[in-house]
Amino acid sequence: MSSSALTAVGLHFAWPDGAPVLDGVDLALGPGLTALVGDNGAGKTTLLEILAGLRTPDGGTVTAEGLIALVRQESATPATASTIAAALGVADNLAALARIEGGSVDPADFEAVGEDWDLAARAVAQLDRLGLPIDIDRPLDRLSGGQFRSLALARALLSQPGVLLLDEPTNDLDADSRVRLHRALDEFGGSVLVVSHDLELLDRAGHTLELREGRLRAFGGNYTHYRDVIDAELATHAEQVATAAAQVRREQRQFDDAQTALARRRRTAQRAQVEKRLPPIAAGLRANKAQVSAGKLERGQRDSVASARADLAELRADNRRSDTPMLRLNSPDVGTGTQVIVDPRLPITGPERVLLAGGNGAGKSRLLAALTADPTAIAVPYAVVPQVITFGDEDRTVAEAAYALAGDTELEQVHAHLARFGFVGQSSQRRLADLSGGERLRAGLAAALLSTPDPQLLILDEPTNNLDTATVEALLTALSEWTGALVLVSHDRGFVDRVDLTRTVVLS
Repeated sequence: MSSSALTAVGLHFAWPDGAPVLDGVDLALGPGLTALVGDNGAGKTTLLEILAGLRTPDGGTVTAEGLIALVRQESATPATASTIAAALGVADNLAALARIEGGSVDPADFEAVGEDWDLAARAVAQLDRLGLPIDIDRPLDRLSGGQFRSLALARALLSQPGVLLLDEPTNDLDADSRVRLHRALDEFGGSVLVVSHDLELLDRAGHTLELREGRLRAFGGNYTHYRDVIDAELATHAEQVATAAAQVRREQRQFDDAQTALARRRRTAQRAQVEKRLPPIAAGLRANKAQVSAGKLERGQRDSVASARADLAELRADNRRSDTPMLRLNSPDVGTGTQVIVDPRLPITGPERVLLAGGNGAGKSRLLAALTADPTAIAVPYAVVPQVITFGDEDRTVAEAAYALAGDTELEQVHAHLARFGFVGQSSQRRLADLSGGERLRAGLAAALLSTPDPQLLILDEPTNNLDTATVEALLTALSEWTGALVLVSHDRGFVDRVDLTRTVVLS
């Protein structure tokens, strides 16, 4: 396969209500892996769908060399697919090939096969490369969630695309499947554009693109390089804001001092006139001249203050939103000898931070469900954030859901609690059904930790699934400050490596 490229020029797109998503996006995608990052709701998935031809932009063009294949975040398989071959989209071709090998001379069979006489061998090789069952007649109902995701990638690669678009490809994948995915992308000869929260995958990219406020910005490096650039810009901007704020204070102080001096001068002039030190005509001329001079000085000072305030306002308006959404956990006091989990399957003492590891299907989620269902297994108050976060009535707002959980807690305390997770003002009135992946995690954590007494154990099952990188960073910061015990299930190696864990328990 020859190297391929994808080019987009002047892409515009807005939702039916007029809310802009893309505002003149230009993109030139060369060979190799490129990461696409941005906040939840920035339009990353929409951009991928436009590039793949599945959504029509309001303006602009997309051109590509070779086929474009998109692997969606949901990794949906055709509704009619019952076997691996059908899910790969090759069942009819392989059936025709089998008939030809059995003696068929039907032109329709030869047309179905075309030039792809080694399709069966390629399909088996692709399945094996991704760690999937090579029995292409295997029923789909015997596959795990992670295998379904890998199967979607196998289908895309089997089509021999020139451009591969991936939306959260590592969700639900265990460590071995992730390694296989990395290897497959390394071996792919075309262009890859990936949207992911997986820090390890993002750091394998040669280029990073950020979609923000409808515009695309290119960074010549991986995610770590991108973060370094953004952090430096944020630090510089913070310094500029501090300098501008100091200038406002300086100008205001000078204005106040000038007002005091002018008031003193007026009082002196009034006393002189009362005491008749000057002839009335001379006193009047001097008073008029002083008034004009004072007016000019006052206007100049006011203009200086206004200008300084405008500069400060402009800097604050230009500031990018914090790339680390607010997410603050409480700080429970868990002594080193405290019995946290007493069940022999996963005993935990004190503020241990345990990674529960194992491949897909090893039983990690089942073990957590068993522990939390047994009232004798966990000896301290605890909070659980499951892999799939649900809230019951999704039509309620964040605040309404919190009120329902709060019991006798004062409403002011409920709102203060929500504020620690970034839900302040109107954001606490968002419908649960409308929350993005990162917002659902913050709402799930807020709900789980809204209990009395404060939880001393936090259980997180694949917390980074469907998060944007900003919320991943926020979660890492929050966990670094968490002083209680922790049980973490995660296949996200880049995330796990940055969590300060004390030990790993592997299920097999």
